[in-house]
Amino acid sequence: MRRAGAVALNTFREAVRDRVLYNLVFFALLMMAAAIFVGGISIGIEEMVIKSLGLSAISVIGLLIAVFIGVGLVYKEMEKRTLYALLAKPVRRWEFLLGKFGGLVLTLAVNTLAMAAGLFLALLYVKHRLESADGVLLIAVYFILLKLMLVVALALLFSCYTTPLLAILYTSALYIAGLFVEEMRTFHFAAPNPAMEALLRGLSYLLPNFENFNVMAAAAHGRAIPGALIIENTAYSALYSGIVLFVAAAVFSRRNLK
Repeated sequence: MRRAGAVALNTFREAVRDRVLYNLVFFALLMMAAAIFVGGISIGIEEMVIKSLGLSAISVIGLLIAVFIGVGLVYKEMEKRTLYALLAKPVRRWEFLLGKFGGLVLTLAVNTLAMAAGLFLALLYVKHRLESADGVLLIAVYFILLKLMLVVALALLFSCYTTPLLAILYTSALYIAGLFVEEMRTFHFAAPNPAMEALLRGLSYLLPNFENFNVMAAAAHGRAIPGALIIENTAYSALYSGIVLFVAAAVFSRRNLK
């Protein structure tokens, strides 16, 4: 784990130095400023508009970072030939992948917290005070981070055996499909087709359920989030990410790097 931690720290440093990362964070801060502007012209719903736009900006920017940086974690090391020198040392391939995963998740956590701070500053600017009900925003931000952790695991899996472009397409397709898991379980064809409905239902349990992490509407309206949901989402994200990383390690260990 010490070796994986060293890889994670190095990955975090590289991501922080990446210009793309700074541009995305700057764009998120612009979204916060836009939230203040839109909130100012939305009489009576300023707070809700700022919360909705702010959480949406955090989610979208986080997804861009997770996908576009995540798919290059392995490919970039191979292109620069640094992976070969690293694996020549006493570093196992699964430790390398775990370190890459941990480093990008740490990067996302730091940037998500920074953007969340921008959201609270925007609320403070408009409301001149923060209330206890605003604390539910922290839970929404935490759920966004759990979702991003899953996306990073998927992006890392695809980056182990394909090109960055295809990895982006595969990760994006799985993310979009994961937003419609509940609809897949309840979908019924106009003409009865039990086989297809059973197939969709089976796929819905295999695909990552990203809809579970979407509590933006509840947070924007100040509604409380059940504690059971927090525990369930945490366990689900950790378990699913662990399974995906295990598969990624199995795939990467069999890849010919020559």
